[in-house]
Amino acid sequence: MINRSCLVARVILGLCSISCLSGCSALQRHSRTGTPDDAFIVYWPPPNNSGRLRLAVKDLIDLKGVVTTAGSEYVSKNDPPAAQDASCMAIARARNVLIVGKTNLSEFALSPSGFNRFFGTPKNPLNRRTNLIPGGSSSGSAVAVADGSADVAFGTDTAGSIRVPAACCGVVGLKTTFGLVPLRGVFPVEPKHMDTVGPLGKDVAHTVEGMDLLQAGFAQEYKAAVADKPSAKSIRIGRLYLDRTDPKIDRAIDETLRQAGFEVIKLDAAFKANWDKANKDGTNVAAAGGWLSDGKYATKPGVATRTRSVIALGQIAYNTTYQDALKRQASWKRSLRRVFEQVDFVALPTIQQLPPRVPLFLGSPFFESHVLSLQNTAAVNFAGNPALAVPIPVHDKRVPLTSVQLVGPRFSEAGLLNAGRLIEATRTQSDRGAE
Repeated sequence: MINRSCLVARVILGLCSISCLSGCSALQRHSRTGTPDDAFIVYWPPPNNSGRLRLAVKDLIDLKGVVTTAGSEYVSKNDPPAAQDASCMAIARARNVLIVGKTNLSEFALSPSGFNRFFGTPKNPLNRRTNLIPGGSSSGSAVAVADGSADVAFGTDTAGSIRVPAACCGVVGLKTTFGLVPLRGVFPVEPKHMDTVGPLGKDVAHTVEGMDLLQAGFAQEYKAAVADKPSAKSIRIGRLYLDRTDPKIDRAIDETLRQAGFEVIKLDAAFKANWDKANKDGTNVAAAGGWLSDGKYATKPGVATRTRSVIALGQIAYNTTYQDALKRQASWKRSLRRVFEQVDFVALPTIQQLPPRVPLFLGSPFFESHVLSLQNTAAVNFAGNPALAVPIPVHDKRVPLTSVQLVGPRFSEAGLLNAGRLIEATRTQSDRGAE
């Protein structure tokens, strides 16, 4: 009998072999309809000096009259235009927000790197000389905000797909409470347990504007949260330290929390063990969801080998770990609720290392597995809680920023953004001091 690890390894190796043998097809590219940085699949240039908020929408979210490609060559060529907008677009449409395009993403939102063989990989503007990965799957949304093509972007997050690209590109990203934003008209990954829609912005203020387009009355909730806790002194932060984290990232987070003036409480080893297990369980459930939602595309022409490998591993996860993981979900939610009886928010790195460089030929399934191992995000989706990724300074020659992830109780988005505001103010003060 072949054990589970051997089976996974054989699947990866087989798919890697296919990838190597089909190197020519891996270089095929879609003729650009977006922007030179490949942030958009479809781009509608805004009028000059319109003064209107520019919104970019991940091409996993339906816009009436436009094909929702899900980052896929096959879908782009075979699916009809959306008959109506996704439900999450209702407020933006009612306010006549300027939609500037549909943003690029990993095919079917299944890759943590943000790569896309057909539409091109969005170019991370954080340090163009070193060619860093943009992070996925909402890579185009993060890049569009980071390079100024959009003021706000909508992304989706199943296991980190908003927070990881936000961390890689140096912007703010909010993963919302599961069930808060409707999913009708959103291309699914794991809609039963983990899929969410949320905003990205270049700063907290723009992210608040984005959230106000997804939840009616949110701007007022945010103002109330600011009024209730205008300073960090009244906010208790549970600090979670995880193995294999780059020490410079931990130092950057600790220094930021100290400068902001939060009350910091170190979380114990028992909670850390629970977090690690929940992160693995959440990753497995998300992978299985990818197979359940997208398995029908695995043999379709044009689907990238990298995507096929993720779908194949999702089938293995479904057959081996999915049901057991779901049995542990309620226990994990209780563990997190107990922590929030002691602290207001939990702080930890969004990703454990600084974003890696884009490898030659966009990498293999092994590289995707490596990137997946860096993210500390799936445990949050597994619980259904909200979380905010906020850029903070880091002492590194390659990149100026890393990211702290703040996790909150269910429906605490306003409080999270207020805490993010206080962190952002600390960074602004540091920047002024350096001038």
